[in-house]
Amino acid sequence: MKIGIVGVAGRMGRMLAAEVLATKGVELSGGTEAPGSEFVGVDLGTLVAAADTGLVVTDRAEAVIETTDVIIDFTAPKVTLVHAELAARHGTAIVVGTTGFSAEQLTELCKFGDGNVIVHAANFSVGVNLLLGLTEQAASILDEDYDIEIVEMHHRHKVDAPSGTALALGEAAATGREVNLDDVSTRVRDGITGPRPSGNIGFATLRGGGVVGEHTVMFAADGERFELTHKAADRGVFAAGAVRAAKWTTSQAPGYYSMRDVLGFV
Repeated sequence: MKIGIVGVAGRMGRMLAAEVLATKGVELSGGTEAPGSEFVGVDLGTLVAAADTGLVVTDRAEAVIETTDVIIDFTAPKVTLVHAELAARHGTAIVVGTTGFSAEQLTELCKFGDGNVIVHAANFSVGVNLLLGLTEQAASILDEDYDIEIVEMHHRHKVDAPSGTALALGEAAATGREVNLDDVSTRVRDGITGPRPSGNIGFATLRGGGVVGEHTVMFAADGERFELTHKAADRGVFAAGAVRAAKWTTSQAPGYYSMRDVLGFV
């Protein structure tokens, strides 16, 4: 199975390339960067401190997409949509780990699943996807006497907030409560905000240092607080999950899938 990486010179791109090179039964078929990148022309092995592969970073995304079985994309929403369109055109499955999509962009991405295989997840960690399932279950059991707050922390370089994983946890909690997240979400608190509205789902965002990713879902009631937490210490867990998803696409019909589909979580 041939796997290509778009945005291969970024920190996740390098982790993904290394994971593909280390995984039996798959082959790294190419890697791309934006035109003008200093990494164009660099051997892919050099990026991950491995032996030369004979493959160099290219700025021709379509050339890689049309010659591979699946591509993995952890870039940016606008760029991912371009790659998803190219993948659909050439019948190449796509695994998307990009976060920060607007509602309109997500709708556009979903449409490409009508004729192509797309796996999209805010987080490819097995543990995080278990956390999503537990959050939905807990929210369905604990009523509005339990206030839900989602706290996340990432490294100083992360550009979107709240994180895609935090928002996915919010969606899981909202699903458990049978409400629309947009109707009950509190993203920012500043100044005299008044009492906390009953039933709202709050978000708190922290940024600093080199934190890979930490997420906690709190269910706080009078007299007790229940917390579910996941902490990632190594980005390798995300890369391993994405490659696992890429391998899974080979036997799937066209559709828009999540990591929970890949793992078989109900």
